Amino acid sequence: MTDDAGGVLDPGGHLASTAADCVHCGFCLPACPTYQLWGEEMDSPRGRIHLMTQVLNGAPVTQAVTTHLDRCLGCMACVPACPSGVRYNELIEAARGWPQEPDTGQNGDQARMARSLRDRAVRAAIFATFPYPKRLRALSGPLRAAQRTGLDRLVQRGLNTRHAPELASSLRLAPQAAARRGKPARPGRLPARVPARGERRAVVGMLTGCVQRVFFPQVNEATARVLAAEGCDVIIPPGQGCCGALSLHSGRADEAARFAAGTIATFEREGVDAVVVNSAGCGSAMKEFGAVFARHADSADLHLDEMTGRAAAFSSGVRDFSEFLAELYRDRGGPRAARHELPVTAAYHDACHLAYAQRIRQQPRDLLRGIPGLEVTEAGDGGTCCGSAGVYNLLQPDAARELGDRKAAALRATGARLVVSANPGCSLQIAAALEADGGEPVAVAHIAEVLDASLRGLPVTALTGR
Repeated sequence: MTDDAGGVLDPGGHLASTAADCVHCGFCLPACPTYQLWGEEMDSPRGRIHLMTQVLNGAPVTQAVTTHLDRCLGCMACVPACPSGVRYNELIEAARGWPQEPDTGQNGDQARMARSLRDRAVRAAIFATFPYPKRLRALSGPLRAAQRTGLDRLVQRGLNTRHAPELASSLRLAPQAAARRGKPARPGRLPARVPARGERRAVVGMLTGCVQRVFFPQVNEATARVLAAEGCDVIIPPGQGCCGALSLHSGRADEAARFAAGTIATFEREGVDAVVVNSAGCGSAMKEFGAVFARHADSADLHLDEMTGRAAAFSSGVRDFSEFLAELYRDRGGPRAARHELPVTAAYHDACHLAYAQRIRQQPRDLLRGIPGLEVTEAGDGGTCCGSAGVYNLLQPDAARELGDRKAAALRATGARLVVSANPGCSLQIAAALEADGGEPVAVAHIAEVLDASLRGLPVTALTGR
């Protein structure tokens, strides 16, 4: 490794050491969605690790290298498939940041030009909007107007899909306005504290998220109601912001660290027993905060070394919604709230950052199977990514659409009338794919909504809208 390239891209040699753990055995190939799509070695985890190793040894960060790295979904399906325990998440998150580095040694200018000016502008627009709920909400007004007039569908057709694929993709994925769905609009406002019903068993903080807060406020409402029904005081800090997940998974390390620091400080002030997260991508990132700050502790302007201990302590208290309920039932007397019958066949979709990054697969299924009348069925695609992957479906719309079509076909084959997910991006992606294939309507709901409907004795139509 050259000092000029490696010193900036890989302080301390951590990335080179991690990459060296890969023995190129090929176990990752059948697990990788992009390798499944194209059969291209450089679009597999081991191929990308080979490219990273070349760069760390002094090769330039070219457009070709960046293209293969950007095509990675970051789904982490390769991580549990790897017999060598390669921490691929750390490699891809770091490598995606190389074209954004202010200096990358001898190849700094070339690295910055590895993405086109247009691509950099699109990314800048996305990250100036999505992590900020107020800005995202401001854009939702024109979006709703476009949906009411049918302009959104017009924009998606014709030349716009070639010249503005990101715009066409964002309109295709956007949740439909309440009027088009035939459902009443919901305010989505939550108090700062939702008290436990009956004897209190825990005090938990709840992350409201960015996309979740703006497009799926009913998921946050359902989450708070379920937690309260199970004996939890739910603390919802009104000043909380983005947790940094989108930035972290896209290689924007400093930006992610700033968001993370704000999230940590917000929930530290509340003194909660755990922080419950109902978005798989957010939960995955928040559980990594300790490692993120440890890896970037040399950044003098952020003083990240001072945050490392606090971040590790915070991460140890982060729980996914299903994970938290499973632990609560195990340690504190089982479910408290009565379940009512919900007669429906539901297909559970494994969100990648829940199943692969957090290794949480059984807990959501157990919650669903505890609902009387609800039958859980499995899609026969081996849990392949739906193509959402944070902002991937905006930046790589063609690959994302093909993966979404495959997911929709697998879900339709189950015959389920309800698809259950645990991540807002997955919900948007799957709903768009199911609507686009022209088949019978299939509802998509968050697991918190399904459990909430059972606890409240609501009919299946509360989830399906039919």
